[in-house]
Amino acid sequence: MPHPFHLGWFLQGSSVQAWGEPWTGNIGQEWMQPDLFVDMARALERACFDYILLEDSSYVGEAYGGSREIYLKNGLSVPRQDPSVVATLLFAATKRIGVCTTLATFTHHPYLLARIIASLDQVSAGRAGWNMVTGSSDMAARNYGLDGLPEHDLRYDMADEYMACVNALWDSWEPGAIVADRESGVLVDHTKVHTVDFKGKWYSSRGPLNSGPCVQGRPVIAQAGGSPRGRQFAATHGETIVANPKGIAAMKAYRDDVRARAAGVGRDPDSIKVLFLVNPIIGESAEHAEMRRLERIANADRKIVQRLAHFSKVTNIDFGSMDLDKPIDDSLRTNGHQQNLDTLKRLGAGGKTLRQAFTDYSGTGLSVDLCGTVDTIAGQMAEAMQEVGGDGFLFSMGDVSRRVVAEVADGLVPALQARGLVRRGYDHATLRENLLAF
Repeated sequence: MPHPFHLGWFLQGSSVQAWGEPWTGNIGQEWMQPDLFVDMARALERACFDYILLEDSSYVGEAYGGSREIYLKNGLSVPRQDPSVVATLLFAATKRIGVCTTLATFTHHPYLLARIIASLDQVSAGRAGWNMVTGSSDMAARNYGLDGLPEHDLRYDMADEYMACVNALWDSWEPGAIVADRESGVLVDHTKVHTVDFKGKWYSSRGPLNSGPCVQGRPVIAQAGGSPRGRQFAATHGETIVANPKGIAAMKAYRDDVRARAAGVGRDPDSIKVLFLVNPIIGESAEHAEMRRLERIANADRKIVQRLAHFSKVTNIDFGSMDLDKPIDDSLRTNGHQQNLDTLKRLGAGGKTLRQAFTDYSGTGLSVDLCGTVDTIAGQMAEAMQEVGGDGFLFSMGDVSRRVVAEVADGLVPALQARGLVRRGYDHATLRENLLAF
């Protein structure tokens, strides 16, 4: 029997991202209501996904050409709502699937974040995860009264301390602290709730956490470390990792590196699930899939300005000031998402122009290209996991609609289940237990 792998969905934090695309209904007018995301969560739970990761940022882009116009005009990651609110609604509509909420260390004091995530874990009966991010934009930092973000690697040094603080707060309630003994009249055993008195270089908190204990003890930690320092952080703290290296060899090298780093800090590498981003092209036949692939490439070329604007937002680089028909400047550097920029530069190797490289970047299936019928793609995913070694895939579909979700949940997943590649039901009640089930 094949070794099963995990499935997750990397969900853009705003449904309006796809507002102008076919099969998206009235998203542009109805974006304030959570119906699309609620329907999506129910469909993915029916398909037995491990979790949905709610991606987020808390600023309006203006890196491209120094203007907000292109972002607002095209609905590029704006408007978007607070992910902790959306997560609550998704939990209320489901019973088994996990939800990982993105909250940044520079936007939330450790006590506030620990309390929000603990509350989500409680109301979901142990299905909460925290997508731990340090931030990537000075624009966002200024919304919170900061001059900008610290340098990339320093952010991770600060994040190590942040993790120590929130972990101490989550641990301030011992297991069994809530006794709820009617006979003695005791709700909480006060000897099992402790002051934290955490004092670090950057963060401090007295504690204990007043929201009570997490159902899981601590929430599941999701992370996306691409740089060497980011990988070290992910290997130290992450329980599920978002990864986007391009190609089987790079995927395997990434996973092997993270697992070696985890072992180096005394962790069991099998306790970390690396999920690789994919954006499959599903067709009713091989010919139909190929037609849709060509349409995606044509669409990427047609919307190259909008896509470059979005890329500018996550890398803090103004691609609007660059000539699309000249080779990529290999000296480009970012204090933002380094893995994304590195991928683009690799695609531009050999003298490709910015236009050519970015069309390739936008038209690919992310970590590994998946194209064909559901049976063909199920086979491609099986082969990829066998070569990489694990641990699963994270769907990242740029234009989310009910049709896109149905193609995956009701088309591709049954093909995967028929091959014994993914679960047919949840064996456990909590997110962490389901991640560790295989």
